[in-house]
Amino acid sequence: MALPESELQKSVPRLTIEEYLDFEGKAEERHEYINGFIYAMAGESPEHGLICTNLVTLFVTQLKGRPCETYTKDTKVRSGPQPVAKGSKKGSFSYPDLVIVCGEKQFHDDHRHVLINPTLIVEVLSDSTEQFDWGAKFLRLRNWNPSLTDYLLVWQKEPVVDYFFKGSDGIWRLITLEGLAQTVEIASLGCRLPLVEIFDRVTFPPPDNETGEDSAADDQPT
Repeated sequence: MALPESELQKSVPRLTIEEYLDFEGKAEERHEYINGFIYAMAGESPEHGLICTNLVTLFVTQLKGRPCETYTKDTKVRSGPQPVAKGSKKGSFSYPDLVIVCGEKQFHDDHRHVLINPTLIVEVLSDSTEQFDWGAKFLRLRNWNPSLTDYLLVWQKEPVVDYFFKGSDGIWRLITLEGLAQTVEIASLGCRLPLVEIFDRVTFPPPDNETGEDSAADDQPT
């Protein structure tokens, strides 16, 4: 996963977009791109993989027969100004955990490897990416991808989903759903995502306050 721009190493040579795409086409690992800098993506936890699989199953089942297609984490999305000038280093290329495109797909170039008109994007949060996915990445996506209407951030360590959606007035709003009894209602797609199904087979770590302090307190005389 790419790092926040505050952590960019300015001494590293910057690549043009053409150089990055050529490099990425030959690389064995995936890399994200931000304004000329590239970052190798970290591996995922078992919980991360389970959540992604559950989400793909939910979306594919509910969108069957409709003009929407679901793509997994090997699909790149570009966020940046159009048209793209030759030799430009402006913009970002990311690998969302899940991308849905409704209607005709639009691509960065004739190779058709990079989408530029996502409808919905899902990111499964980790400790190393949480701040970036909430901040700089979402800012780029909503500024440079006007087709985007829905953005889901799914937590790994507890059953929580932060759901951003763009209203008819163009204003983005946030709903946070907590607990396995909750359901994410995506009105723009007509999809329902019960958290009990998003987190099916996921084992959560114990809460931070379960450190044995309570049991020690129970041993005190009354």
